[in-house]
Amino acid sequence: MKLRAKLGALLFGGCLPFSAMSGEGVFGWLYTLDLQPKGAIELEQKIDYTTGHATGSYNLWKSKTGIEYGLTNDIQVTGYLDAYSVNAKQNYHQCDDISPCTAGFGVPGSANGLNSYSKTAVNGGSAEVIWRITNPVTSPVGVGLYFEPSIGSLSESFEMRLLLQSNFLDDRLILAANFIAETEKFKFDPAETIYESSFDIRYGASYRFAPNWSAGVEGRFHNDFEGSWYGKQIQRANFIGPNLHYGGKDWWFTAAWLYQLGGQCWAPGDAECSNGRVWDSHGNNQFMFKVGMPLQ
Repeated sequence: MKLRAKLGALLFGGCLPFSAMSGEGVFGWLYTLDLQPKGAIELEQKIDYTTGHATGSYNLWKSKTGIEYGLTNDIQVTGYLDAYSVNAKQNYHQCDDISPCTAGFGVPGSANGLNSYSKTAVNGGSAEVIWRITNPVTSPVGVGLYFEPSIGSLSESFEMRLLLQSNFLDDRLILAANFIAETEKFKFDPAETIYESSFDIRYGASYRFAPNWSAGVEGRFHNDFEGSWYGKQIQRANFIGPNLHYGGKDWWFTAAWLYQLGGQCWAPGDAECSNGRVWDSHGNNQFMFKVGMPLQ
């Protein structure tokens, strides 16, 4: 009887979903609707690394240090301090007479022709608001809205997202998609202020394959347009790669990688493509490292 009771308990326990902390970021760049509950506070650190260009070398590190707060059970707010470090060699911003043109983010036109360029600084700050309209735990499809204004010395932007998420297999499997509209103002070149807008689709799947561990894949379909209000399209690119997530009782960690499959450019930004890839603010590889820790 005792043996049967133990076996029954094990079988029943195996049917239960693995536990997870609220607000865990199981994806690298893709947002889900797993939010902080009302009154909960979490410290989050993101490190975003882009590398690999058509010519020379280019390494861009972006850091976002933030505090997440559950304003209600369905509204989460986050404030970030944004910093960056860029190191480039023979990497150009002014591309009129240069082929291939690489146009690395953060590299000013004054660095054109120089052997190398390097700078590390605080860029500014940003804020996120996520409103969960329906919960994927209790509804077939979770729906939410996301807003993020950012201001800094290098750039200013306003980003909006429609968040979709569905959970399967007792919440072990997460399917998610973000539809993203963003306007940007780039200021890293004192001689030229650049206005762009973009529409992206980010998508992915994550599966909890063991207690506290998840793995999956995520992708990005990127579209860039001239001007702040979606003028002529100047870029299109596709990225895809794996992610790995650990969620413990007191902290969680996510690592993700995106590889550029290829892209296309059109005038007046056609010089920013070569070898079938897009180089304007992008690279061959992009990595994300995220850590979260509840503060109460």
